[in-house]
Amino acid sequence: MPKPNNWSDAEVTAAVADDFHMLRLELAGDPYNKAAHRRALQARLDRRSEGAVELKHQNISAVLMQSGILNRRCAMRRGWARPPPAWLAQRAQPATGASA
Repeated sequence: MPKPNNWSDAEVTAAVADDFHMLRLELAGDPYNKAAHRRALQARLDRRSEGAVELKHQNISAVLMQSGILNRRCAMRRGWARPPPAWLAQRAQPATGASA
């Protein structure tokens, strides 16, 4: 049976909740095992691979960085082995011809 393409609202909610739980632990200086979190979350999802769960966590981190909640140093500690993708540094540009 093929895996689903789109994440359900329940799956996204579970991933975001897990990500914020790890962030709280990190900010408190408490140790946590990211792989164990990923495996536990994966068991609650609809046939998602470990890679898919990791990518979702990276996407959540990217959104947190873009919104200013998570800084680059913290994101690097969370497993970004390289700088975030270029699109993250881009700012939304107003549409041309839009009236103020």
